[in-house]
Amino acid sequence: MKIREKLEDRETRILSKHATLSMNSKGREKEEKDCDIRPCFQRDRDRILYSKSFRRLKDKTQVFLSPDGDHYRTRMTHTLEVSQNARTIAKALMLNEDLAEAIALGHDLGHTPFGHAGERALNAVSPEGFKHNEQSLRIVEKLENYGKGLNLTWEVRDGIVNHEMDLTPGTLEGKVVRLSDKIAYMHHDMDDAIRGGIITEKDVPEDLAKVIGHTNGEWLDTFIHDIIATSMDKDDIRMSDEVYDAFHKLRRFMFDRVYTNPIAKGQEGKVEDMIKFLYQYYIDHQDLLPKYLQNMKDRGEATGERIVCDYVSSMTDRYAVAVFEEVFVPHSWAVL
Repeated sequence: MKIREKLEDRETRILSKHATLSMNSKGREKEEKDCDIRPCFQRDRDRILYSKSFRRLKDKTQVFLSPDGDHYRTRMTHTLEVSQNARTIAKALMLNEDLAEAIALGHDLGHTPFGHAGERALNAVSPEGFKHNEQSLRIVEKLENYGKGLNLTWEVRDGIVNHEMDLTPGTLEGKVVRLSDKIAYMHHDMDDAIRGGIITEKDVPEDLAKVIGHTNGEWLDTFIHDIIATSMDKDDIRMSDEVYDAFHKLRRFMFDRVYTNPIAKGQEGKVEDMIKFLYQYYIDHQDLLPKYLQNMKDRGEATGERIVCDYVSSMTDRYAVAVFEEVFVPHSWAVL
């Protein structure tokens, strides 16, 4: 028996009856030979981890634009914290940890430079619109490997595209990631806001603190424990009513005090203008786009607007600024 088959057999013996078993995967769009060592979801996790799109997350904004300090989160550190939350919950509930981790690592691959500000800009100027979760799916299906994609399993792709709260993943592991994403960003965005002097833990209303705790660490601990306790042996992933209500109140507090705070968000208008300028520049100069994107358009697989979104959204913060300066900022000159 191959190592992969032994691992698949172990899943059938130890995982919950509600877990998604590797051997029961709906498979990949393109059929390929199974790995002799790794079950399919572990293999997907590795493909995402080694992708260029994943590496670029280290230089993409989470919330704070160009923060003055080394300890503020980036899109990559956010992704790693989502993955850790998801693994903790999945393991406790005896779900498929490999699947949860793969979804978590891939869920934000489609984020633009400068976070949601870049996403808003592309959505505003592109006739086809732009949503980062849909772009994450497009990356793993169409764009990675110079247009070949990663050929991931259906379950991982489903979890990636459905990680937003108004959507419903088809697996419990996907539902774990959907909640893990939200509690991760509220935890670390609060931590970063405290570090930046925007708020303090004492600013959280006392009626809310009585439910979820008085410190940032207590809040994360409360959410994770509540999800596990409420979802144990259930065919769903959810919080208790009391904690879910507190979760939404904390989210509103974060929007009021952090996500719309002029100190944290004062530069976003400039960012949105920059992304819009870059989009229009490449609409007018599509011959400068990577050849594999131009080939997708020539084959009728994508419009010009879509491949421009593909390219601009793939940029890191630093690269977007460098291209903008190269294209729009006059250079000094010297007579040779």
